[in-house]
Amino acid sequence: MVRMMKALFVMVACMVVTTPYTEAAINCRDLVTKLLSCLPYMQNGGNPSLSCCLGVKSINDAAGTAPDRRAACYCMKEASGSEPSINRNNSASLPDKCRISLPYMISPFTECSRVK
Repeated sequence: MVRMMKALFVMVACMVVTTPYTEAAINCRDLVTKLLSCLPYMQNGGNPSLSCCLGVKSINDAAGTAPDRRAACYCMKEASGSEPSINRNNSASLPDKCRISLPYMISPFTECSRVK
């Protein structure tokens, strides 16, 4: 439990420090809050919770413009690379597991500037 709380803190701290993208309506802090329920899946695999998938869906639905999609990509990129206990394969498979099509991979290596 302590380790999970540490991971949540690190993720939120990274998102708060990240420079906001002024042309986008996506707020990294809100995005991370919506992804907190995904942390157990991103760390351990299995199946993501319903609340996790609903959070990913709401992020995807909110990103209606290219700048919004890029901003969401940068936020997810930072979040997926911010905590060593997050399994990168689990993060990358999250959209498929939730049956959501994202225009980018959730990975610390995603080139978000190319997201349309």
